[in-house]
Amino acid sequence: MPVSTTDFWVIIPARYASTRLPAKPLLDINGQPMIWHVYQQACASGAARVMIATDDERIQTAAQHFGAEVWLTRADHESGTDRVAEVARLAGATPETIIVNLQGDEPLMPPSLIRQAALALAEQPEADIATLCEPITQRADIFNPNMVKVVRDQRGFALYFSRAPMPWLRGAFADESAVIPEGLHFRHIGIYAYRGQYLQTCTQLAPCALEQGEALEQLRVLYHGGRILVATAETDAGIGVDTEADLQRVRAHLAARA
Repeated sequence: MPVSTTDFWVIIPARYASTRLPAKPLLDINGQPMIWHVYQQACASGAARVMIATDDERIQTAAQHFGAEVWLTRADHESGTDRVAEVARLAGATPETIIVNLQGDEPLMPPSLIRQAALALAEQPEADIATLCEPITQRADIFNPNMVKVVRDQRGFALYFSRAPMPWLRGAFADESAVIPEGLHFRHIGIYAYRGQYLQTCTQLAPCALEQGEALEQLRVLYHGGRILVATAETDAGIGVDTEADLQRVRAHLAARA
């Protein structure tokens, strides 16, 4: 089947009890809740089906109000991936269905990148998961623990993800005035495409010390031998919302576009 005709689903996990920004999916962004903006980006990606997965009736009600397909999940999931896997199963995903996990705090995620993640997986049968990255251009970002770095092999498969500066450039990092070579440091963009069968498999994998130490769920997949394809994003990924400052930046960005 030609890649251009590949069908894929998008499932958006949306949790009410965010630590830093409570009720985050329902926070107002220029007259609409955040989850509405994420949903619109997903619908514009060309996905055959877009669903919202939540454990909170307030989010469910809001999603129903703007016409989304929404599933109320169990409340005891440890991660958004677990929530996505439950909805994929309930919604009838086949082992080969490609499912994109789009976080509910990405109101500016370009639709083209949602589709790129899905098609990257469709094109590479050796991959269990596909995700995206973009070059890091600022020295400070390399050392920012909130910016997850990824190192890939020559075919684009992930070797490791870390919050630490990676790869470590012994000479350049020792001198703050040194120029960092281009093309070595990449920021991971937290969007994932799975095939239905592997989505169910990876949620059954046992946690590992690397994952727990770095607080990076994707390391569990690598630890157990899974293969993660990391494509370079075709365009800028936009602003995700983790903090109040991020929220204000997104509001300002969308207001300027209005």
